Amino acid sequence: MTKFSYFLGSEQWQPEDLIKHAEIARESGFDMLTISEHFHPWVDDYSASNFTWTTLGALANKLPELDLGTGVTTPLWRIHPGVIAQAAATVDRLSPSTFHLGVGTGENINEGPLGYDFPKYEERKNRLIEALTIIRRLLDGEKLDFNGEYYTTEKAKLYSPPTGNIPIWLAAGGPKSAQVAAEYADGLMISVKDPKDSYERVIDPAKQKSKELKKENLSIHTYRWTMFADNDDDAWTALRSWRGLRAPSRLQQLDPEALRVEADSFPKEEIMGKFSKASTINDLVDIYSPLVNEFDSDIVTIQISSINQEETIKLLGKELLPKLRN
Repeated sequence: MTKFSYFLGSEQWQPEDLIKHAEIARESGFDMLTISEHFHPWVDDYSASNFTWTTLGALANKLPELDLGTGVTTPLWRIHPGVIAQAAATVDRLSPSTFHLGVGTGENINEGPLGYDFPKYEERKNRLIEALTIIRRLLDGEKLDFNGEYYTTEKAKLYSPPTGNIPIWLAAGGPKSAQVAAEYADGLMISVKDPKDSYERVIDPAKQKSKELKKENLSIHTYRWTMFADNDDDAWTALRSWRGLRAPSRLQQLDPEALRVEADSFPKEEIMGKFSKASTINDLVDIYSPLVNEFDSDIVTIQISSINQEETIKLLGKELLPKLRN
C-alpha cells in the first residue's frame, strides 16, 4: 500500500516551523515526513537552512508514529559516508517507525561554500557508489576496512546500530543514476513532471539493470513540486524560496544570491512554468494521482508551497489524501 509523505522544505522554513508543519501533517493523516538536507538554500532573500540531522532527532522524538526520510542528503563531502550511516542509525533508534535514507549526488551550493571542489557527474557517481557501499555495510553491522579511490575506513563499526532495516533511496534524474540505484540502493526517488519521460529516462533503465542483476523489488518513491494558489501573484509568493531551484546554473553555483539574481533575470511565467500549479483539490488530484496509479509508488511525497502553509496541510489531509488513497 502506498505511503503518503509530506515534504518539509528546509530551504524555506526555519526548523521550529518545520516541526509545527510536521505535527499538522501527522494530525492530517500523512504516513511519513520527507525532509531536505542542505547547507545553503536556493535563494538568499526568502530562505532558511537548518541542520537537518538535528531536526530529524526532534521529529523522531515528537512524532514517533511517522516514518522519516531524507530527501535527499549527499554523503560525499561535508559528511563522510560512515558518519551518514551513524546518523541514519541513530535516527532509526530514536523512533519505532522506519527511517528512509534518501541520497543523491548533490549540488555545489552545499559543498563549494565549505571549500570542497564539486566535480563533474562521473566522479560524483563513482563517489556515490563507494559511499553507498560503505553505508550499507556499516548498517548491516560489519566492522569495516575499506580502501577505495575516494574513501577509507579502518575497523569502522556502528556501536549504536539501527534496530531495523534502513532502506536506501537514490534520487535519479537520468539513466546512469537509475542504474546505480538498481545495483547499490533499495529504491529510486524520482521527481516527476512528465510521467512518460520519467519512465523512459529513469524507471525503464533501472528495471533493465535490475533484470541484468537478477534483482527484484526495486521500490519507487515519487514526488512532484506544486504551487497551490488562486492566482499568479500568490503562486509567485509561494514559489519565492524555490525559484533558484530552476536556475540553469543550479548544480554549479555556490551562492544563493547569484541563483536568485539568475532566476529573477527570467520572466516570472517561465520560472513558474517549470513547476506544477494548482488552485483546487481537483487540480491536485490530477497532479498527484498519476504518481499513485501509473508508477505503483511505494511512497508518494507531496511537495507543495502556498501562502498559508498550515491551512494547506490541513486541506491536503481532509480532501486530497482520501481521494489518492481511493
